[in-house]
Amino acid sequence: MLMSDCLLPFMFDRADVRGAVVNLDATWRAVLLRREYPMAVRTLLGEAMAAAALLSSTIKFAGALLLQAQASDSGAPMRLMVVECNADLGMRATAKLGTEAPGDQGQSLADLVGDGRIVITLDPGDGQPTYQGVVPIEGEHLGTALEHYMQRSEQLETRIYLAADDARAAGLLIQRLPREGGLAAGAEATRWDDAVALAHTIKSQELLTLDPREVIHRLFHQFDLRLFDERGTRFRCSCSRERVAGMLRMLGRAEVDSIIAEQGAVSVDCEFCNQRYGFDTIDAVQVFQTSGGLSGASH
Repeated sequence: MLMSDCLLPFMFDRADVRGAVVNLDATWRAVLLRREYPMAVRTLLGEAMAAAALLSSTIKFAGALLLQAQASDSGAPMRLMVVECNADLGMRATAKLGTEAPGDQGQSLADLVGDGRIVITLDPGDGQPTYQGVVPIEGEHLGTALEHYMQRSEQLETRIYLAADDARAAGLLIQRLPREGGLAAGAEATRWDDAVALAHTIKSQELLTLDPREVIHRLFHQFDLRLFDERGTRFRCSCSRERVAGMLRMLGRAEVDSIIAEQGAVSVDCEFCNQRYGFDTIDAVQVFQTSGGLSGASH
């Protein structure tokens, strides 16, 4: 039986097409519990979380995938959206609003961000170099923008269908892989066209209410498919007191002492999970006397 928060990858037999369906229940609600967003931003952020999980299913990596939508104008209703998905499907997400208030509903990606760009970063960790792809936002909706991204940046035909409400975020991805033999080119293209036509019939409400296996069966039961093991998702923030201490070291002792003298302490809130980290005078001494251990610092 499938977990409620899961990613289910699949592959078409005898056709160079792969796909995945994702359901985010508790993973998505954990984000909503930590910050309040206008309805339009909530919807887009949920769709972005589903999209990040789907995109992670198409790559083999041991680090983190970051999906960002960035506005070119600080006055846009949403200036920035960031979703992080680790290789083990631990996820977190946040959005920053602009000076113009977003509406409650009915606003597309284009309405919220305007002229902007999609940025996808693959960070393998362990000090290895990161890969980053950047393309202008094309299309009104996030799924369409990401399809353009995959075509431009990776030269892969991709279709992405996303949905989100206050309880669940969900999505479907299918992707045409470079042909490696098997079917003739014409037959393979027909299989892809058929898969796209069927995927296009999926409705948002079906994505939000059906089990991933039901989605796959409903759309592609006439194809021979291989279903892979489902993978659980969960909310996980990578912030820590040690990381904040590292940021304070980058600010420098004089700047930190100045803030403490003015405010009594340095307080830093994580933009993803809303956790607050406080550093008083004693904590600051420890930060700049050690390179890591803060076991004695107060929270």
